[in-house]
Order: sequence, then structure tokens, then C-alpha cells
Amino acid sequence: MAEGRVPPHDIEAEEAVIGSLLIDPDAILKVSTSLKAEDFLSEANRAIYHACLNLYYRNEVINQITVAHELARQDKLEQAGGAAFLSHVISNVPTSLHVEYYAQIVSNTGVMRRLITAARQIESLGYEASPDVDSCLNDAEDILFKVRGEQNLRGLVSIREVLGQYFDEAGQSTALREGAVSQILTGFTALDSFLGGLQRTDLIILAAKTSLGKTSLALNIARNTAVNQKACVALFSLEMSRDAVIQRLLSSESGVDSNRIRLGRFNEKEELRIMEASGILSEAAIYIDDSPMLRVIDIRSKARRLHFERGIDLLIIDYLQLIQGEGRNSRNETRVQEISNITRALKTLARELNVPVLALSQLSRAVESRPSHMPQLSDLRESGSIEQDADVVLFIYREDKNYSPEEWSKTHDIEREPYPRGIADIIIAKHRSGPLDQVKLRFLDRTARFANLEAEMISASQG
Repeated sequence: MAEGRVPPHDIEAEEAVIGSLLIDPDAILKVSTSLKAEDFLSEANRAIYHACLNLYYRNEVINQITVAHELARQDKLEQAGGAAFLSHVISNVPTSLHVEYYAQIVSNTGVMRRLITAARQIESLGYEASPDVDSCLNDAEDILFKVRGEQNLRGLVSIREVLGQYFDEAGQSTALREGAVSQILTGFTALDSFLGGLQRTDLIILAAKTSLGKTSLALNIARNTAVNQKACVALFSLEMSRDAVIQRLLSSESGVDSNRIRLGRFNEKEELRIMEASGILSEAAIYIDDSPMLRVIDIRSKARRLHFERGIDLLIIDYLQLIQGEGRNSRNETRVQEISNITRALKTLARELNVPVLALSQLSRAVESRPSHMPQLSDLRESGSIEQDADVVLFIYREDKNYSPEEWSKTHDIEREPYPRGIADIIIAKHRSGPLDQVKLRFLDRTARFANLEAEMISASQG
């Protein structure tokens, strides 16, 4: 703040709030959750409002006499202008009808002053000239978001108002904001049928043993969402490099063997298919970060930045166990506790950005000890609160990875069941808002791509 400039304030609005509280004890119910004592610039008004809050919290009546007594008890009556000042503000407010309007003015000016304070704190960070620039930027963002976060506290709202907002939003032909999509579809018909798509604010965990295709499924979902729905996808790839991600996407899109793309050994026809796939993917709003050592605070900072610039529709993290702990907690904190903190933070981020967060996860070795190898919720590696925080948990299970054709024929000979080569069961092990079930997809190893079995059957019949 420049020298000589007065910080934002409105003394008349402050006195109008105080006067309203003194003439109408019930007025405190309308402002106590949204208006803070520090929102008042005047020390006198701040002291009086604080006294009103104290009386309210003790379930005592609020009027000129009780407030004066409370101020005297705190030895602040003279500081607040004495009984004469209380009489003055009462005489200037004929009715408490507009107390919420006055309170909003006081609250807004309080936010502006806190913004000025935040700017000073950020200025101090800059003058410190720390060599850790990323940490300073994260701290600066946290300072600003703390100011914003204080304004996001919600009070109790009538169901009439909630229903009105719900149907207003549901009835919009466009999304919640310009350019966004209202429903995030995976592109897999059976899965979308059970889940209703990926719901905003949900934390979805996709888990599987190594090499069963969880990264491929996540990339397929990213592609389907970005290409088919024109959605914006943020992908944090902690395990694979950007080049590896691009090779997978090109292989899946073009149908050219991923190894041939990786080694550059493709023929002229395949090259044309790859170039066509490149053209399709280049138009997709998929943003990739392949930083290998990320903390949740880094993911949150980068995601919020992109969300501000573009508006994210889907956030994907590959994978959960590779996220670094903050390293500033107790030395006795276990990795399980760290993962629990991470999943809670990811769930918070999903709500904060109003997007689905799809986080991939490893399974523990316990799944290997069971004859069926069928995954369970308890198999989530370093589970902690993963199961608790997740809204949806999906497992990938493949019989052809557990049984050879010979072993399969021995156990299924009577039923004459065909060997399930390339058939993947997507198990919906937890669904906070719907049924549990499992759906089948085709997995094509050569191109690391999942496909709808229904589409495959239709294609075969048409051929």
C-alpha cells in the first residue's frame, strides 16, 4: 500500500451493522457466520462486534445495556467510545432490515484489506530471494488462496434454494462455465452406464497389479474425454516420461504396434496412420506434466494455474504411491499416514476445482496369496484412508494373466468356456453413489488400448 493511502473501509456501514445488532438481538443470527470481528477497521466497532459475538455464544441477550456491560468487563468500554457512542449508533439506524447488506459491505472491505496484507507477504517472499523458486511460488499462491478460502465458508441453506440451484444447473444446455462439459464420460459404454460418467468433485481410484493396463486405461479415458467431448484434461505422469505417454497415445489412436512406434520401425502406410493420429491428438486439450518428484502441493498449484487459464474438466494422476510426502510432518509419520494425507488432499482438490480426480494406485502383494487373484479393497497398497476417501474404486482383473491356456482348459473344460485372451474385467469395488458390479472390456496388448466389447461385436457382424 502506498504511503498516505487509506485502506478500504466503510465506517458508516460498520456503524449500521452495530446499530442493527443493538436494536434487534436476532440480527446477529444473520451475520455471525459471514462477518468476522477483523472485518471492522474501526477499533471501537471491532470491540463492540466482538462483545456482541461473546454474548451470542453465551446465549445472552444483545442490547445496549448488556453490550456496555460486556465491554466494561473486558475493560474496553472507554476504548469503544463509552455508552454515549452506543446511543449514537442506535439513533442512526432506524431498522435492522438491511443488516445483511451492511454486513456484506463490511466483509468485502475486510477482504480487500487482507488482500493488501497478502500482497505485502508475497513482496517479502520476493525480497528474500530464496533459491527455491518453486517453493516461493507455492507459498505465494497459498497466501492468496487462503484469502479466497476464507470467503468460501458455506452456511445452512434451505432445501428450496438448493433444489432451485440444482435444477437451474441441470437445465443448462451448456456446462457450469463456458467451454466446459457437464458430464465426463470415459468412452466405455458399460462403465459409463454404471457410473453415470466420472462425477465432478469425485476422487476415483483405479488400481491393478503391475502390467495389467491401468496406465493404458487412464490414457484411453483422457483421449476419449478430450477428443470426443472437447474436455480439458490435466495428466500428471510421475512414472512415464512425456515421450512415453505420447508413444502410447499415438499407438492407441493409430492402431500401429507401440514397439514399432518406439523404435521408429514402421512402414509407409503405418506412417500415414501415425500422422493422422497425430493430427487428431494435437487438437485435444490434454496437458501433460511428467515431473517425477511431485508433492500434492505441487500438483495442486499446477492444476489450479491451468484451471484458472483453461478450466480443467478431468485431472489424472499416474500414480498415487509416487507422490512425495511433504517431509515437514512428524518424523514418526509412516508412509501409510502420508498416503492418507495425500488422498485427503486430492479429494479436497477435486471439490475445490469441481472436477473428477482419477488417481492410479498399485496393489499390495496380498492379492497374489489368494488362489483367484481377484483384487479386494484391502489390497490397495499403503491403503490407509484410500478406501475411505475415494468415491469410486475400480480394479482391473484379467484371467489370462493368471492362467495359461492349458491351466484354463483343465478348470473350465466342462463348461467349454473359451480362453479369455485380452478380456479385462473392470470391477467397481466401491461406488458411493451407485451399485457395485463389473464390466468387460477388450484389451489390445499390441496397441495398449482398451475397447468396448459391444463395439467389437457390432464391427464383426457388419464385416
